[in-house]
Amino acid sequence: MTESPAADQTTDSAAPADEQALPREYPRQWAADVLASDGGVVHLRPIVPADADLLVEFHNGLSERTRYMRYFGPTPTLPPREVVRMTTIDYRNRVALLAFLGDRVIAMGLYEGLAADGKPTAAEVAFVVADDHQGRGLGPILLEHLAGAAAENGFTRFEAEVLSENPNMVAVFRDAGYQISRAFDGSTVHVEFLIDPTEALTVVRNARERASEARSIANLLRPQSVAVIGASTDPKKVGNVLLANVLAAGFTGPVFPVNGPGLIPDAAETEPDTPARTGPGGKRVAPPSVRGIRSYATVRDIPDPVDLAVIAVPAARMDQVLDDCLAKGVRTLVVVSAGFGERGEAGLENEKRLAEQVRAHGMRLVGPNALGVVNNHHDIALNASLAPRIPGIGRVGFFCQSGALGIAILDTAAHRQLGLSTFVSAGNRADVSGNDVLQYWDTDDDTDVVLLYLESFGNPRKFGRIARRVAAKKPIVAIKSGSGAMSPVHAQRTGPVRDDRVAQMVLEQAGVIQVETISELFDCATVLAYQPLPKGPRTAILGNSSVIASLAANTARSSGLEVVSSIDLGPAVTHEELAGAVAAAMADDDIDSVIVVFVPPVAVDSADYAFGLMEATRPEGGGDVPAKPVVTTFLAVEGVPPGLSRTGPEGLPVRGSIPSYPTPERAASALAQAWRYARWRARPDTQPAPIPDAHPEDARGYVREAMGEGGDRRLTDRDAAYVLGRFGIEVVPFRDVSTMHEASAAARELGFPVVVKSSSPQWVGRVDREGARLDLSDATAVITAFNELQALTGSSELQVQRMAARGVGIYLSVSDSPSFGPLISFGLSGRLFEALGDRSFRSIPLTEHDARELVDQPSVRTLLAEDDTDADALVDLLQRVSALVEAVPEIRELRLDPILTSPDGLAVLGSQIRVGPVPTLADTGPRRIG
Repeated sequence: MTESPAADQTTDSAAPADEQALPREYPRQWAADVLASDGGVVHLRPIVPADADLLVEFHNGLSERTRYMRYFGPTPTLPPREVVRMTTIDYRNRVALLAFLGDRVIAMGLYEGLAADGKPTAAEVAFVVADDHQGRGLGPILLEHLAGAAAENGFTRFEAEVLSENPNMVAVFRDAGYQISRAFDGSTVHVEFLIDPTEALTVVRNARERASEARSIANLLRPQSVAVIGASTDPKKVGNVLLANVLAAGFTGPVFPVNGPGLIPDAAETEPDTPARTGPGGKRVAPPSVRGIRSYATVRDIPDPVDLAVIAVPAARMDQVLDDCLAKGVRTLVVVSAGFGERGEAGLENEKRLAEQVRAHGMRLVGPNALGVVNNHHDIALNASLAPRIPGIGRVGFFCQSGALGIAILDTAAHRQLGLSTFVSAGNRADVSGNDVLQYWDTDDDTDVVLLYLESFGNPRKFGRIARRVAAKKPIVAIKSGSGAMSPVHAQRTGPVRDDRVAQMVLEQAGVIQVETISELFDCATVLAYQPLPKGPRTAILGNSSVIASLAANTARSSGLEVVSSIDLGPAVTHEELAGAVAAAMADDDIDSVIVVFVPPVAVDSADYAFGLMEATRPEGGGDVPAKPVVTTFLAVEGVPPGLSRTGPEGLPVRGSIPSYPTPERAASALAQAWRYARWRARPDTQPAPIPDAHPEDARGYVREAMGEGGDRRLTDRDAAYVLGRFGIEVVPFRDVSTMHEASAAARELGFPVVVKSSSPQWVGRVDREGARLDLSDATAVITAFNELQALTGSSELQVQRMAARGVGIYLSVSDSPSFGPLISFGLSGRLFEALGDRSFRSIPLTEHDARELVDQPSVRTLLAEDDTDADALVDLLQRVSALVEAVPEIRELRLDPILTSPDGLAVLGSQIRVGPVPTLADTGPRRIG
């Protein structure tokens, strides 16, 4: 991009002297793809001098009123000097962000520091949005990202001058979640507010993110019209199958086949299509119709609006298709075409470029290499997928990545009569991920249960945050594949999950039910979709086989259920006796759930038994959903037998139907999963508690200053202790020493008794205590210990520390996992316990309940009880560490080892902190796609 004429006309003296040598490289972490309130994508990045032409064009396109509201006057043109000033910034004291749609600037926001004693802490903020993009929520987005940049640069407060006749601008500040103060001065209003994140601000920010992401997926799953690009007249081609499936499902809106000259593949690229028709000049043209529907050469030629484009064209044709879709105003794309990331490095680069282009065009993308999407709702009836068979309408949403697996899953759901509300197979997941679809299901009244098949979490911290919120009201059942099932591309992109035990802990923490197989997935989904949640673990087992009942009881007990009764009704039980026993169990307040085993030894008419069982579970007050869950092994049928089904208008099972399982073990396991989820959902706390005496701004500032320009580094022990102290975590006082005289002086200063120890990582946490000399009561003992350790370790860099009370040694660390984000590891201190794998894991942030679960693990709980140690201090410490890492995302690793707990309290003896740039998948700061 060339410099603007305005910039060329400005002399060197036109720009302030301190701006003539400003950096041209902006902080890359400030660039972001964001979602407007209508679900469309907008790209944000800091302004650069080369944007001068675009800035002038943007300003000239504003209406007279918009310019007046922004500049408090007509301002028909920007003076050349002002163009230079606005595009030449230092990214510290002055920051400007541009919002792009394609190559067009559609909004701009900026802040400029207000000097106070030479170091500004407040900045004036302003922004303006193009007239045709107002009402899309771009103002709050710009404000959020400007505040994030300002906070990085040490600012704490924003101020703004707003015309009194412009109340919408004041509303932007207020609706963004800030606590504003206003002062009226005639025709203007002076607004001030603190920009530091608060709980209220985070709630508003997350709600805005949820609404925009849900809207973007609604644009995908609830389109008013569909174009099938690459629709072929050849029944063997993918484009023909896609169009046939859309039509067969009975989509309620218009469908437009697109297969023009640029879209008919050459023989060298793929199998030959139908013979091309030629027009004037020998040019190929689109066939007049595909499957009896008029076709179009390009999306641009379609006379009506197009919401969703389903694309089945070679990768080489994609650029032109994207340009056509942008010109047409298409909102979302489903790309089933292969030849991208699944093909290796070259394909991955093409995939990245595709995602960037799609987002730059303001659209969302499912795929590439996707199976497609389905919405069974009557008002939509959309099957924009390659699946040959889809289940009927239901209240279960399903997300997966693999297309082949998606076909098998849909077929299994149809076989089990488990109806789906919506289905998304994201393929290579270049854009739309499980996080986005979770946001949609969170707000979708037609979805009660969520099923996920995940190869990776995308943004793991965001997944945990969203899943925890969704699971609080809707069960989520997930298969999390390990590294063996993950494609090399996805393993490179997000890192494989190498520890299934860690995955299980993290998913359980978020309330996600994790299963191992597709059978287990549907076993859980069936009981959750059709039956209520258990109110407790007390389970009754009854039926006509003591052997089968025994198998169910064994599995129930081992899975966490409490079997309070097991009744054998005998093989010759009548349907009246079976119904009576079930009714008695349903009426018993000491029973929370019921397992019915029914496999008669001879052929009988099962209709009477099914009718009796259904009647016995009907609530006394009326309705169809029983008061407590019931599962069965009715005739060893898998799914919902016809006699045990309460059907909806389409003849498919609805809530109140009784699920059946081929084996008693599967019935008991599914019921146990429902109980574990119900227990998680009944937990009292859902949000991390604030730390009242924390000083997050001090910790952030100190860490960022310590990082400097060097990036990744380990803090000194003294720096680490200071950062911990900002969150109320006190390290037992120590002094770094390098001579025996310094050691003696430090001991006298700290007060005897003391410890002399090595701070080298290879000596920390040694159970043999070789790296430390304890309980030294005088200077002579200190000097002797110093000389011994100097000879042992080969280093004179040692520490003298005040002696703490003896107690149970605890290990606590935080490390960054590519699969899960920051993970807290907790357990007993020592190399032995580490080698035995005696560690529990949780993702950050921690709630009080999460922290108590860590402290309550058996090995820790046993030793704490033996020493009569108060566990509350450890719970408090865990929450403080979590809050610190959450507030200072530059902390890449943190380790406290050892921690001694005793009846006298808690003592942190050692600490290590490594800091570095914030990962791109962090879930902190301003919200963005991903």
